[in-house]
Amino acid sequence: MTGSHNDDEPLEHRRYARYLRALDSVGEAEEADLLATVLRDDDAAMAESAVNHHLERRAAQQLTSPQFPTWATMMATIIGDRAFLARRLREWTLLRSVALGEPWTDEELLTASDWFQRTAAATQLVTSAAALSLLAKHGRTRRVRNAASRRTQRPDQRPRLI
Repeated sequence: MTGSHNDDEPLEHRRYARYLRALDSVGEAEEADLLATVLRDDDAAMAESAVNHHLERRAAQQLTSPQFPTWATMMATIIGDRAFLARRLREWTLLRSVALGEPWTDEELLTASDWFQRTAAATQLVTSAAALSLLAKHGRTRRVRNAASRRTQRPDQRPRLI
């Protein structure tokens, strides 16, 4: 998709690929404007998918960075009331809180999405015994409970990427 395009390829696929390339190389100063432009695309599902791809990549890159809160605030403003994107950004922010030992609640962890629970149970950035124990006992899926349980039993495992 990132090479030469096929004339038979749907236009939205070409726009999506173009958005991904632009978002992958956007500078910090232009990021908000580009995200807003993408989200104004007539194909809302495609636009949100491209923005989610960017959100996932950037959040993972700077999760423990001091710049994360400023970036997350900018993203929240751009995302607005788009439910999936807003939830995913909240969950990345929650993951950061758990990873950095900042305040979080049992309810936040237990009502978070399967994606969040899997990620929190698997990433070595989360070292909170309380969070891992909670997920080991009450995680929504067996996969989450098992991963968190293994982490509580073997906290010295080698790091996994998010």
